[in-house]
Amino acid sequence: MHYSVITETGLPGLAPVMRGKVRDIYDLGDTCLLVATDRLSAFDVVLPDGIPLKGRVLTQISAFWFHRLRTLVPHHLISIETADFPAPFRTHADQFEGRSMLVRKLRPLPVECVARGYIAGSAWADYRKHGSVCGHRLQPGLRESDRLPEPLFTPSSKAERGRHDENITFDDVVRTVGGEHAEQLREITLRLYQAGAAYAESRGIIIADTKFEFGVDTAGRLFWIDEALTPDSSRFWPREGYAPGGGQPSFDKQYVRDHLLAIGWNRQPPAPHLPREIIETTSRKYAEALRLLTGLSLAPP
Repeated sequence: MHYSVITETGLPGLAPVMRGKVRDIYDLGDTCLLVATDRLSAFDVVLPDGIPLKGRVLTQISAFWFHRLRTLVPHHLISIETADFPAPFRTHADQFEGRSMLVRKLRPLPVECVARGYIAGSAWADYRKHGSVCGHRLQPGLRESDRLPEPLFTPSSKAERGRHDENITFDDVVRTVGGEHAEQLREITLRLYQAGAAYAESRGIIIADTKFEFGVDTAGRLFWIDEALTPDSSRFWPREGYAPGGGQPSFDKQYVRDHLLAIGWNRQPPAPHLPREIIETTSRKYAEALRLLTGLSLAPP
């Protein structure tokens, strides 16, 4: 089956109210339609090439996790079925089918809630420099990709498009959202990560770290929003062959990041075009993550 690459959506007289790094967002009153395009960002910069299947994979994986972990925290998802969408979107299913979520409209909290079970990425860089990560003092002698004694809550700022997220401390979260919500965010983030990571490991995937986002309704109740334990919001490693002491192979966009670092890109826009081999391999990695986690198969290019 062939899937076209969609990097931007729109309807006659109806444009998204916002285009994020990956998602186009349509305001429908009490609800929103979140459309996962095939755009890919690296180092907070959107790349010029789309990745086939990517938006579909992100949507299907998110829906899977929202359903599986629904007893831990309420979520914003209403439906991913095009038949449940308003008429303009049903009649243009070629753009929206399989890659869109109809969700409750909520007020997002301005914090990225990161859980880390392994030391990698920016956490590894901070540890090497300071011996700590987001205010957590860690034991000496850890190797890159080591499993941590227990998962850590390592929040970050929520940067606007084109700017970089920055690691912050729990005290910064308290100052941003208040003490009660900060405690809730830390507890729920770690519970979701531990439950998701345990299931994923049983399916052959190590979730080294992941990012969650949350929002509140008018009564101040907390909801899990945005995406859920996807290859874009997480660092996915194959369980087979895991060997701490260096970087790990991945199912996520780390493959693209590694390529961009290898060619010496300075992480500033405009981003360079990706070689066809990088695009096709990345698409297969996304599709394989979906198959392992959910049993669903999408044909890669």
